[in-house]
Amino acid sequence: MTVDTTSPRSRAASAIGNALDLRSAPDAIDRSGRIAAVERPQPRATIKPKLRVVLCAPRGFCAGVVRAIDTVEEALRRHGAPIYVRHEIVHNKYVVATLEAKGVVFVEELDEIADPSRPVIFSAHGVPKAVVEEAEARQLFAIDAACPLVTKVHREAERHYAQGRQIVLIGNVGKPDQEVVGVLGQLPSGAILLVQTLADVENLRPRDEARLAYATSTTLSVDDTRAIVEALTRRFPAIVGPPREDICYATTNRQEAVKRIAPTVDAMLVIGSSNSSNSRRLRETAERAGCKLARLVMHADDVEWGMLSSIASLGITAGASAPEILIDDIIDAVAERFELQIETVSTADESVFFPLPRELRPTA
Repeated sequence: MTVDTTSPRSRAASAIGNALDLRSAPDAIDRSGRIAAVERPQPRATIKPKLRVVLCAPRGFCAGVVRAIDTVEEALRRHGAPIYVRHEIVHNKYVVATLEAKGVVFVEELDEIADPSRPVIFSAHGVPKAVVEEAEARQLFAIDAACPLVTKVHREAERHYAQGRQIVLIGNVGKPDQEVVGVLGQLPSGAILLVQTLADVENLRPRDEARLAYATSTTLSVDDTRAIVEALTRRFPAIVGPPREDICYATTNRQEAVKRIAPTVDAMLVIGSSNSSNSRRLRETAERAGCKLARLVMHADDVEWGMLSSIASLGITAGASAPEILIDDIIDAVAERFELQIETVSTADESVFFPLPRELRPTA
């Protein structure tokens, strides 16, 4: 039901304006002075092309991202603004801007904090030990919002190091992302060797081939990582892997959904920020699965609408740090241009939950 929210005066003015418009038409009054009926051209109905839209499930926020954002929200509720966050809490510009509007101040280094009496939160990607030690030296009230699955990789690296092994970390080499920086920063220099490609594996020169272990970033391509692990185990048969796979469940599930859908659609939109590793991997996964028109976008303004003008089917997914509101906005923008037939393809159910950091949990 449509509700008319205009005032009686506004409605009266509108009615008067309509009447004046009618009487001012040159053929609106006959010779007797009576208002004659005026035939007005009817607006031509716009016929939208039909488009099949396939939504990937799961998509969007994972448990680690929810925990990190909830950590900031709860800190704001308890302590008020400003709250400082070292690095973007998650890699999504919309999330960052929303939190900034609530009084969150994002910094890259702890010496940028203007008021050391205020809480500072470490991002979901994890931080090097040196950052934790600096916070303690500065007597800051620090809260670690690192995803527990990232912390798991930290603990595994520490355990292998304590057992005398050198660690091979599979992650981004050229420009290490924040998660890789955090893992590298858990141990002394030289304790971890970083590889990204099969060529990197061939060029490895460890101290002792019989004393090696490997770990992986949580947001990598599942297929690429599998190939690198196979190359490592071929070259170094004694290498020790993690008890459970390091790639996060959400990364795996979102990539599997894309693999299922990408070969069946003409184009694929991945909603997420360009600095989000898992979002970039989703776009790459779509291309490798057979969808040649795969694009990473944040907002409707980022969509190459001309690219979509001749397609009949469109897949939509979102990185683990992209909120559902961005997905809804993209779908609304597509609906303005096409008559949609929407379906959802689900490849996994997710029920993972991570509690808040201890500093913010309810007290008994």
